[in-house]
Amino acid sequence: MILLNRELTLKNIEDLLFDEETISLDKEAIDRIVRSFEFLREFSKEKVIYGINTGFGPMSQFRVDDRNLKQLQYNLIRSHAAGTGEILTDLQVKAAMIARLVTFVQGCSGVHCSLPLLLVECINREILPVIPQHGSVGASGDLVQLAHMALALIGEGDVHYRSKTRNAGEVLKENGLEPLQIHIREGLAITNGTSVMTGIGLLNLFRAKRLMQWAMSASALVNEIAGSYDDFLSPVLNGKKRHSGQLFIARQLSSMLSESHCLKRRQSFLYNKEVNGDKVFRDKVQPFYSLRCVPQILGPVADTLEYAERVLLEELNSCCDNPVVDPETENVYHGGNFHGDYVSLEMDKMKTVVTKMTMLMERQLNYICHDKVNQILPPFVNLGVPGLNYGMQAAQFTATSTTAECQTLSMPNYIHSIPNNNDNQDVVSMGTNSAIITARVIENAFQVTSIHLMALAQAVSCLGIREKLSPPTMSVYHKIREIFPAVSEDVALYPYIAKIVDYITHNKP
Repeated sequence: MILLNRELTLKNIEDLLFDEETISLDKEAIDRIVRSFEFLREFSKEKVIYGINTGFGPMSQFRVDDRNLKQLQYNLIRSHAAGTGEILTDLQVKAAMIARLVTFVQGCSGVHCSLPLLLVECINREILPVIPQHGSVGASGDLVQLAHMALALIGEGDVHYRSKTRNAGEVLKENGLEPLQIHIREGLAITNGTSVMTGIGLLNLFRAKRLMQWAMSASALVNEIAGSYDDFLSPVLNGKKRHSGQLFIARQLSSMLSESHCLKRRQSFLYNKEVNGDKVFRDKVQPFYSLRCVPQILGPVADTLEYAERVLLEELNSCCDNPVVDPETENVYHGGNFHGDYVSLEMDKMKTVVTKMTMLMERQLNYICHDKVNQILPPFVNLGVPGLNYGMQAAQFTATSTTAECQTLSMPNYIHSIPNNNDNQDVVSMGTNSAIITARVIENAFQVTSIHLMALAQAVSCLGIREKLSPPTMSVYHKIREIFPAVSEDVALYPYIAKIVDYITHNKP
């Protein structure tokens, strides 16, 4: 049980999403929520406060009669539940709910305690609102998607529960839970904020970091297959560049390959008087960039993911509501904490580096498949009869086309603002679009990496170098071979690709 006071760590989020951990509210958090609500109840009397006794957005110029204040909140939820497109995954919805809960425990939303407590129950029981992908421009946060969340909490709309889509009211009743009742501004408080883009962003972070681990393993293995010179990982060489990400990748690869019997030492070959008089060298003096520049290519990926982690955790553990209710200074502040630029920019950066990582995997795959380039393997690592059998030829088509889609999807959304809402929202973040597209790019990247790992396994079998591999890469080889046995006769590859995608998505190398 995770006891939430004010902040969650990345490990907390990981445990809640992947390890069936549950959450509850610390007494101090509950007290803070109650204090915020009671302050707002008194402060709002005979004052004009946005979204409490006014309309929303451009309609805020209209005062709402006191007798209609609760209906105002319900109207916001119902009218804004207008999303379209595919449905967010259960994990994405759960992550968004956790993010919304963390905003409420900051004690800056003026909500009744029943709202965060209901969120806790729904998170723990995995009563997950059905939320469409399309609808947010990421400016007043994720208004449309969060309205779908709110719709389920008031007992309307649908939820995904125990693998079935069902009416929210029925599921709440079945679990002995009362639908949310409106007190002051619960409708606006649920719908205002960056919780959907932040939740999806955190999931993207977990998966991008996992993907980078597999990319490092694949890069180590491809250099063993190529018999690369080991000095591209030299701490002296990489230390001259000073970038922390590059140094990290070089250290990781050096550790992975420390017991390999496949890499060559330059001192033993090209710096040896017995061979340095040759006019033509059998092996390349320097490997292709996709092999020897791995620290320089994956280094920026590591740095970008590290910074994205910082930003996402800051966003998660912040108040992204509006207005902000502050009992400490006894005031209600109107501003733009619901604006999603921070998350949007990090998602754009993340999908860019994931695409570059995908391009690296595709180029390494090309090296393995191209016999005239690697000069040690048959075309397409075909272990059968050339001309009769085709090896990984068609799978390479898939990897290349999928990589191309990643490149197209990497167009930034952070700068793709379209004014809307009668120009009230005249500069928007498109943060949720960016987070959802980034999720697609990461999914694509796992597919390309899976095909590459299959080709690498075929190459190891072809060369008969399994026993020369380092322990970490040998382990990767065996894990792939457990799913995809060495093939010489042509078989349908798509079931193997799907199984490996599933495996590497959910497991470390």
